[in-house]
Amino acid sequence: MEGVLLAIPFGVMIGLAVGMVGGGGAVLAVPVLVYAIGLDVHTATTVSLAVVAAAAVAGSAGQMRRGAVCWSSAAWFAGAAVAGSVLGTIGNQLAGGAFLLFLFSGVMLLAARATWQRAGQPGAAAAGCPKARAQVLIPIGFAVGAVTGLVGVGGGFLVVPALAVGLSFGMREAMGTSMVIVGIVSLCGLGAHLAAGERLDVPVALVMGAATVAGALIAPHLADRVPLRTLGRGFAAFVAAVAVGVAAATVAGVGV
Repeated sequence: MEGVLLAIPFGVMIGLAVGMVGGGGAVLAVPVLVYAIGLDVHTATTVSLAVVAAAAVAGSAGQMRRGAVCWSSAAWFAGAAVAGSVLGTIGNQLAGGAFLLFLFSGVMLLAARATWQRAGQPGAAAAGCPKARAQVLIPIGFAVGAVTGLVGVGGGFLVVPALAVGLSFGMREAMGTSMVIVGIVSLCGLGAHLAAGERLDVPVALVMGAATVAGALIAPHLADRVPLRTLGRGFAAFVAAVAVGVAAATVAGVGV
């Protein structure tokens, strides 16, 4: 019961992070589930996928209403990512808890770096949807899906820079399309985990998922009051610090 109650404030915090910096906040879910709520690593990655999927699906509805989703690109990217998530899930089954936590700390550092760099760039003008390039979208999508299935993150911190920088999307379209991709891939990753026999802690997933959605809906109103550069770089520094803490705790045998 204590773990379920703790899921509420942490879920709101994760939702606020996702909504205010446009991706990357979901990397906090696994450390919270392992170190604060006390789940084992494999169960935590499964619950994390459920939480990320809930937040992404809620966010996608608003992005679709604003016409910010490039559907052709989303289809190519998500299709490849779904295949990658199956491979990542197999890897998750085979890997030990310590390896997954070390790998996850590395993923968090990548998220922090991507968020820091994106926060320092001027916002890209809305440029509409560029032509979908399957030859680029498929390999990137497969790689993001593999990371999703392996360590239980949505991959938005990878998708947004890939679309905005690598494929010349406007930032508005990159974030909207990313939200849909993350929702689809997280749901498929969750299905793959459950099909592989992983346990889903339903009370924690429901409570944290609802709290995350609430935080994500509140976040845009708060984000308007803080400069994007300050917000993004402050969050990036926090994620990097948590990554170092996860690595140090794993070395000490905590949560393994």
